[in-house]
Formats: sequence, C-alpha cells, structure tokens
Amino acid sequence: MAATPLFSSFVSPPRAVRGLDCFSQQCSLRSLVPLPFTTIPTTLKYSAVPVRATSADTVVEYGKKELISLTRPLHDYILQNIREPEVLRELREETMATMKGEETSVSPDQAQLLSMLVQIHGAKNCIEVGVFNGYSSLAIALALPEEGRLVACERDAQCVEFAKRYYKRAAVAHKVDLRHGLAVDALNSLLENGEFDRYDFAFVDADKVMYPTYYEMLLKLVRTGGLIVLDDVLWSGKVADPSANDEITNSIRELNKNIFQDKRVNISMVPIGTGMTICRKL
Repeated sequence: MAATPLFSSFVSPPRAVRGLDCFSQQCSLRSLVPLPFTTIPTTLKYSAVPVRATSADTVVEYGKKELISLTRPLHDYILQNIREPEVLRELREETMATMKGEETSVSPDQAQLLSMLVQIHGAKNCIEVGVFNGYSSLAIALALPEEGRLVACERDAQCVEFAKRYYKRAAVAHKVDLRHGLAVDALNSLLENGEFDRYDFAFVDADKVMYPTYYEMLLKLVRTGGLIVLDDVLWSGKVADPSANDEITNSIRELNKNIFQDKRVNISMVPIGTGMTICRKL
C-alpha cells in the first residue's frame, strides 16, 4: 500500500512558532547559529579571494559561493513554510508546555526531511535510537506504509508513555515496536534475532557519547543501500569552536572524522537543526 501522505498538504495554515530564539539555549526549535554569537549577517559574500580551508598538509579551494547563515528571521520563514501535520503540531506544543528538555526534540524542518527520506527510499523497516517525545518517530511512522515497522528505542518511561499516546492518536501504534530500555540492549536483541541487513532506514538522536556504538550496530542491521541518519553532528556549532573541549563535543568531532573516513558508506552532512549526517550503506 502507498505510504501515508505526510507533509503532502497543510492540515492547518502556517503559524508563528512560540518561544523561538536562535540566540538562546532555551530555544524551542534549535538553530545552527552558534550560541556565543549575538549578531550574524543573513548572508556572507566573499570577494575575489576564494574561501580556503587549510590543514597541516592540504589547502582546499571552495570558490566564491554565497553562504546563508540561519538567522532567527530566516528560520521563522522556513518554519512558516513547513507542512506540519496537525497531530505533530499538537505533540510539539504539548511538549513545549509540559516537558523538560523539549529543545532536544527534532524541529519540524528536520521531521519533514526524515519523512521525505523514508518515502523516497520506499522504507518499510526502520529503527529509531532515542525517542524522547515521539515527534521524529511519529513523523517516520506516518510516512511508512501500513505494513511498515519502526523499532523505536527509549530508556525513559515518561517519554515512552508520552510517545505511545500520540502514536495511538495518529492511528500508527500498530507500526511502532516501542522498546523501553537501553538502546544497546534493544539493538543487541535484534542482532541476536538474526535481523542482519534487514532494515531500510535508521535515525539516531540519543546519548552522543554512544553514537559510535550505535553506528556500528546499525551498520549490521541496515541493508546495503539503506540509510543511517545521525542528529546533532554540528552540536550548535560547537564542533567548529576550538575553545569547546567538553566530552560530548570531542566525541561528536571524532565521530564525524571517523564517518568521513569510513569507506563503508556514502555521506552527506546537512546543516539542518543542529546538523544531520545522512549515511548510505555501500
């Protein structure tokens, strides 16, 4: 059967997003603007001198391409042009009103991308590592065909119950196999069950220090040609800040380096939300 037409039409007109402040750690929808900066131009234009990235032994010419920085007005504009289904809007607004850590949820533009990837890929079997409020998993489940399956891993009992309520409200609970517990245990269970190379799509948005472990396990579970999408790979710009040397930032930097060098996948790092890397297994 055809996939549910997620984001294919407006359920309600575009509306202003409450609490959006791209220059605050309390932003309800995350921005790519690094937190230490207070002002930043919408576009950065370079003169006749090409932009250059240097390392100890290489110089890369990037040319004179105009770069657009994601300011608050521009992010507002993007969000006003997102086709966010009503049930996802309700979930997001309830999260903002009642749950702590709501900034860790994916934003509507990220959810729209995940949904599009699932639909383009014709995915039927998916995995999500880190459910939180269920926003991203609900977007994925809505995009799956009726016979589709999403194994969703979440260790927080409150988050599990919150997400389950919205799966039921959206009539997709039958598509979601929600595993309450450590993601490593859930993924190990799938491997022990012989589900190698079975899954079409995986999304990771959980404990950043554990990303390398999740990544290696998912490479065994996802089929050749399947996708693994990792969230927060730019970490609000901290990965490019030399003064940021905390454990999580360093862990993400190392992960990005290793994936860049990994010949088992093709990759695309996308500057959306706090950064997503899309890996296609070869």
